[in-house]
Parts: sequence; structure tokens; C-alpha cells
Amino acid sequence: MSTMLAGRLDYKTGEFAMEEVPVPQPGPGQVRIKVAAAGICLSDVHLIDGSLRLETGVDKVTLGHEVAGVIDAVGEQVPAEWQTGRRVLLQAGQPCGACPPCLLGRVGQCRHPLTRGVDYDGGWAEYAIAEHFTLVGIPDDLPLEQAAIIPDAVSTPWGAIVATADVRPTQAVGVWGLGGLGAHAVQLLRLIGAAPIVAVDPIPDARARALALGADHILDPGAADFAEQVRRITGGRGLDVAFDLAGAPPVWSQAQTVLASEGRLVLVGLAPQPLTIHQTTLFSYLRQQVRGHYGSAPEHVEQLVSLMSHHRLDLSGSISDVLPLAEAPRGVERLVKKEGSPIRLILKP
Repeated sequence: MSTMLAGRLDYKTGEFAMEEVPVPQPGPGQVRIKVAAAGICLSDVHLIDGSLRLETGVDKVTLGHEVAGVIDAVGEQVPAEWQTGRRVLLQAGQPCGACPPCLLGRVGQCRHPLTRGVDYDGGWAEYAIAEHFTLVGIPDDLPLEQAAIIPDAVSTPWGAIVATADVRPTQAVGVWGLGGLGAHAVQLLRLIGAAPIVAVDPIPDARARALALGADHILDPGAADFAEQVRRITGGRGLDVAFDLAGAPPVWSQAQTVLASEGRLVLVGLAPQPLTIHQTTLFSYLRQQVRGHYGSAPEHVEQLVSLMSHHRLDLSGSISDVLPLAEAPRGVERLVKKEGSPIRLILKP
């Protein structure tokens, strides 16, 4: 039996290790991908350190939900468009197929969507299995390292911007947390015409990077006059939308102090702590809102591939480094320590 290297997380013990496992075979409706690139996301780190605990139906899983590669083998009942050799990226999740909406064919309303690399095996491996409906074809001139990070690193902030937050041109926005999600949020907000874009992060290098990516203003959240700076930047109005990309309670508190009337606080980063609304009467009087966001819809990934095909979006600067698959533990460590303030580290089998 052929084997391959894979980065596996044991949910019972919490142990993450590189292991030799059997090369998977595609079943009906499935294809096998020879993985060319897989991103390391902060969510992967949180799964490994135990701070992110999700209910799954498996005891052990291959991590990795940002995956791109080439179709290597095709199972039965796969549409003819998916042939061996085709370059693809994989959607970061899929419908459960068992809830009432799924059984009625309304998979877009799935109540229990499954996440690649969480609920089923992901792409930190030499090969990955994918249902054919999770494939997205990519043009020949789109590097696979950049294609891999579109699901989640780019599609999550894109979905938050265009769907959950419903950002409109010239609306004032703030972005807290300028790592993998936040750096892309700045680019995408500029693409759709948000203005001004205020980027917030305690790390100077991250702030400088945000400015280079299109932020109009950069602020240190620890500044004593932070709220006054935001008011000055926005002409006294405050922010129409505040995005938390860090998943940090201090962000929630600070963002509420600078929201405009009818302003929206959009929670994109994941955190287990409870949210507190400060000055509830004022919050209600100003008709402010808190909106939760998770992941992205399939069409968001397809939209981004189209934008990149038309050269409206450049992700070349997002690839901070490419590491051999065997060095996945080292990549996780680098992300934990924020060595070099990476946007995305990529694993390459």
C-alpha cells in the first residue's frame, strides 16, 4: 500500500504530528488532488493549541483548509469537466448533506456545514480527496501558492465585507488585526471603494504593511488619544463599519467607542469569550449593530478567482514564505511567534 506524509491532529490527545498514512483513493463523485500548496492559518494554530474547540465526528484529522493543486485521479460519477491534470483550488468546506435543507436540495442553507481540515481530512498532505462540487478551476497564470489562500484567507474577509457588513463606497471602515485576514481586508476594502480605511494593530510592521496595501490611516490601539484620532479622521462621525479580524475582546470594547450612528461591529476573528455591549442605551439609540461572520460562501471564492483572472487583485505579496510539508510544525511555531509578521506561510509537499 502506498503511503504519504500528512500533518495529523489527534482531537482526543491534542497531539499534532507528521505521520505516514495511506494514499487516499477517490470514491464516487470524488477526485484526488496532488497538493501543490496549502496555507497555514491561525485557525489551524488554535486547533492545535486547543483554544478552538469544535464539535466534529472524527477523532483524528489531517489539517489544512486552504488547498490548491492538480487533479491526480478521478472517481466514478464525476462530471467530465474535471479531468486529470486540471489545476484547481478546493473550497474550504462543504454542506453536511444530512440536515433538512440539504435533503431538500437547498445546500446553500445547510445548518451544519463541514470544514475541510476540521471535520474531514484537509490538505496538509501530499494528496487530498475532494467532492467534485468543491472544486474551483483556476487559470494557468494564477500561481498555485496564491490560489491556495483564496479560500479563507481572502474569501473570509471578502464575504464579511460584501455580504455580512454590506460595505458601500465611501463608508468609513476600521480593520483591527492586520495578519492574514486583516491584510487582505485592507486590499479588498480599497477595491470596493471604502474610504477612509483605518488599519489598527499594535505591531508597527503590520501597520506599515497595511499602509502599503492601501490603508488611508494606521493607528496603534494603545494610543491614549485613539478615539480622538478616529473622530478626527472621520470628520467627527466615527466608523460605519468596524471589523474585528483578531478575535480579541479588547477590540470589541474599543471598536464600540468609535462606531458611527447605525455603525456595524463585524466579528470575523474567532474567540470563546462573551461579548459585552457597553452603554446599551446609547447603542440602541444610535441603532448600532453587532454582526457575526464565519467563513465564506462558494460564490465568494469564485468571485475572487474571477477578479484575479482579470488582474484586479494581486496576492503575490501575501506569500510570506514557502516551507516543505515536513516542516509544518515549524511553520505553526513561526505563526504563533509571529516571526517576520507573516501574512501567509505555505506548505509545499
